[in-house]
Amino acid sequence: MLMKFSENQDENYFFSQPHQPFFILAFISAIVSMFVFLLAYKGRIFLSMSPSDFHIYGLTFLVFTPAFLGFLFTTFPRFSSTEPVPKKSYIHIFTVLYFGAILFLLGSIVSPFLSSIALLLIFYTHVRGFLILNNIYSTAISDDKYDIFWILLSMGFGVLSHFLFITGHLFYTPLMALAVEMAMYLYLFLLTFAVAQRMVPFFSHCTHEKNRKLLKQVFLLLSLHIFLDWIYPNSSFLVDFALAYIIGKEILSWELPFPNPNPLLWILHISLYWIPVSFILAGLTNLIALIGDINFLALDVHALIVGFVFTIFIGFGTRVTLGHSGNTMHADRWTTYLFYWTQVVVAIRVLVSLIAAFGWNIMVLFDISVTVWLLMFIAWGARFFSVLINGKNLTP
Repeated sequence: MLMKFSENQDENYFFSQPHQPFFILAFISAIVSMFVFLLAYKGRIFLSMSPSDFHIYGLTFLVFTPAFLGFLFTTFPRFSSTEPVPKKSYIHIFTVLYFGAILFLLGSIVSPFLSSIALLLIFYTHVRGFLILNNIYSTAISDDKYDIFWILLSMGFGVLSHFLFITGHLFYTPLMALAVEMAMYLYLFLLTFAVAQRMVPFFSHCTHEKNRKLLKQVFLLLSLHIFLDWIYPNSSFLVDFALAYIIGKEILSWELPFPNPNPLLWILHISLYWIPVSFILAGLTNLIALIGDINFLALDVHALIVGFVFTIFIGFGTRVTLGHSGNTMHADRWTTYLFYWTQVVVAIRVLVSLIAAFGWNIMVLFDISVTVWLLMFIAWGARFFSVLINGKNLTP
C-alpha cells in the first residue's frame, strides 16, 4: 500500500480530484484486508481482534468509507451548489487515512497497541470528513436540502457507529453488536440508498415524482430493526418484510428501463433490485433462525451489503472514474465483464451462507468466495488505476 506523494501536489494529477486517491485506497484496502481476513479465518495468522471484527472494520471503514469520502467530496458540493472541497483539506484527510490504514493492517498482526493508534487515526479522518460535509450542507444555496440532509445524517451515523466500534473493541465489548448493526443499516445502506434514489432515476431519465416520505420511512424501520435485534436477536423479521415491501414498491414506481442495453445503467438497476430481495431473505432467515436456531452466517447482511452496496459501489465508482477523467461514458467489453463478475461475487457469498445453514463444510466455497472478491478488485484496478493515477485515455 506504499505510495509516493509528489512534492508539488498542485502538479500531480493523482490529487487533482478528491475521488482519485480515495478510490485507489479503497480498492487496495479491499484486496489487502480480505486477504488478511482469509489467512486469519483459516488460522494462518493471529490478529489483535477477532477475524470477524477485523473483517467488519476493514470493509466498513477502510473500503467503503474512503470510497464514500472520495465520492462525496466530489459530488456533495455539486448537490449543494457550493464551492469545491479545498485540495489541502482532502489531501490532509487522505494522508492521515492512508497511514492509518497501513498502521491498522500491520498493527492488527504485530501489535495491539499500533492497531489501537490506527483506529484513532482512522476515526479522526472520518470525523474530519463529516465536518467538511456538514459545512457544505450548512452553506448550501439550494432551498431543497432533502437528499443532502439524509446523506449527511447517514454519514453522521457512520461516525457514531465508528466511535461505538472503537469503544466496544477497547473498553466495552457489548457495544460491538450495536456498532455493527448501526454501521450496516444506518450508515452503509442508508447513505448508499440516499444517493441511489437521487441519482439512478436521473441517470435513467425516469420522470417520477419524488417520494419525500420514503427516506424517513426507511430510516424509522431500520431503527426499529436495530432496536428489536438488540433486544432479542432475529426478532426483526416483520420489519424486514415491511422494508422489502416499501422499498420494492418504490423502485417499481420508478419504471426503470430494465433490461437496459447500457451496462453503466443496468449495473445500477441490478443493485437496486437486490434491496427488496435482501430484506425478504432477511425476514425469512430471521424467522427461521428464531424458530429453529439455525445459523445463516449473516446471509441477510451480506445479501444487502454485497448485493446492493458493493454492486452499486462498482457501478458508481466506474461511472465517476470515467466521467471525471475525460473518457467516454461507455462500458467496453472489459468493464461489462467486470459488472457481470460482481454478481458472481454476490451469488457465491449468498451460497456460502445457505450451505452453512445446512451444517455442511463451507471452507472450499469460502475460499472461492474470497478468491472471486480478490479477482474483482484486482481486475478493476488493472483497468482503471491508470485512469485515476494519471488520467489515461481508454478510448482505442
